[in-house]
Amino acid sequence: MSSNFVMAGGGTGGHVMPALAVARELRERGHAVRFIGTRGGLEAKLVPADGFPIEWIEIGGLMRVGLRQTLITLAELPWSVWQVSRMLDRERPAAVFSTGGFVAGPVLLAALWKRLPVIVMEPNAIPGFTHRKLARFVARALLSFPETAKWFPPEVAEVTGLPVRGEFFAIPPKPRSNNVLTVLITGGSQGSRTLNRAAQESWKLWDRGTVRLIHQTGPAAYEQLASEFQASGIDGEISPFLADMPASFAAADIVVSRAGMGTVSELAAAGKPSILVPLPTSADQHQLRNAEAMERIGASRMVLDAEFSGQRLVAEVMRLSHSPDLLNAMGEAARSFAKPDAARRAAEVLESFV
Repeated sequence: MSSNFVMAGGGTGGHVMPALAVARELRERGHAVRFIGTRGGLEAKLVPADGFPIEWIEIGGLMRVGLRQTLITLAELPWSVWQVSRMLDRERPAAVFSTGGFVAGPVLLAALWKRLPVIVMEPNAIPGFTHRKLARFVARALLSFPETAKWFPPEVAEVTGLPVRGEFFAIPPKPRSNNVLTVLITGGSQGSRTLNRAAQESWKLWDRGTVRLIHQTGPAAYEQLASEFQASGIDGEISPFLADMPASFAAADIVVSRAGMGTVSELAAAGKPSILVPLPTSADQHQLRNAEAMERIGASRMVLDAEFSGQRLVAEVMRLSHSPDLLNAMGEAARSFAKPDAARRAAEVLESFV
């Protein structure tokens, strides 16, 4: 039986991409899916491009945004909740699905006010602000980490993982065919100043012939770094954006990255050893907790942002390079964390409320 569902997840790719993955699964099952978002978030670009309708509200953040933005958000909240409640009256969804972000607050408050089932997908080790505050009211909580269950009533929590593109699961283990280690360095689509600086500092420190670097800089730093990279004589490639990230993962022996849950889930799906440098300004230190969890299972090495330099990058990579058995074990530990059917399971949970 075909039903309607409303999705809330916005701001960053880490919120939007999982919601889109579940929305696609629902669409394939014959359901109608509509998003609620903000014009300033990444959902404004990605959701219409995927063919889903979206309605707009105005809402900002409440965590670590300063007094002025906090006051603006609190002023916007009642009107946004009322707007969403009107949308829900019109759509009459079977359930509301949230992956977090600024937009989640008004949507979930309105859904609870309308007594609609609320299903949240919480990717991080510590739930985001809205999911944490409304945890006892949700109908189901779909989690990536077992330790996140303590924030929710035990009867509603389930570890499903985060939806990841199938191409990452298809990446086979990479055998070491020679003594050259391929290192992928990525700070995400916008790049990372810390990772870019450390990579640049490392160029003069590598023993020639020991590594090949694949470095995604982000658009802002690319021009300056590209010319210096070419002059350094280091083997590898540097680009502002890697359009085929699964192919870059497949080529890499080690991935150096931030610790957003989208990246962590891709590392797990691909079974890649990693060096994680959590973003220190992430809300509720969720990247730090993600990295700690991956290090705890033996899949990653964590280095704090303030401690990450070119010298530390070289030291960490070479330590792993000299321990091929450790690299293999890290890859296996990462793959053990992967959940290949997260989108399908989320769709099944949503359908159970029809």
